[in-house]
Amino acid sequence: MAQDTPLEVLVGQRLKALHRTVGTAESCTGGLIAHLLTEVAGSSAYVLGGIVAYANSAKEQLLGVPASLLIQHGAVSEPVAVAMAEGARRALRVDYAIGVTGIAGPGGGTPEKPVGLVHMAIATPHGTFPSVFNWNSNDRTLNKERSAEAALRLLLERLG
Repeated sequence: MAQDTPLEVLVGQRLKALHRTVGTAESCTGGLIAHLLTEVAGSSAYVLGGIVAYANSAKEQLLGVPASLLIQHGAVSEPVAVAMAEGARRALRVDYAIGVTGIAGPGGGTPEKPVGLVHMAIATPHGTFPSVFNWNSNDRTLNKERSAEAALRLLLERLG
């Protein structure tokens, strides 16, 4: 794997080689992951779509996230990230889906859920795999960029 090759290119190459598709369900990244994936020429062969579900109502209506999960765990939680990824996989009819939810900042954090906390999950044909990150930063742009990069790395790992 060439270090100077952008992650989105590596992900695209792997998806094409495997004849697999991907979609996204994004909250705190606001569509940045889908943007990066679609910056690659020919990405329409494997990127089927993306859903930016910022509000809880959008998470429920577009991705099928149960209201009970949002109430019990909050939007920024592992169960919600998992439900978002699985919902995107169903809604977009893709092989792989990324779900990301977090607190980009600079405000909105609490001691339990600080700014920079991000939950994500990769839904695959073989299960859904959650991860959590805390970027320890109040820089909104940096948190979004780090989250998008982490999501692409996680996807690449799952693609083998």
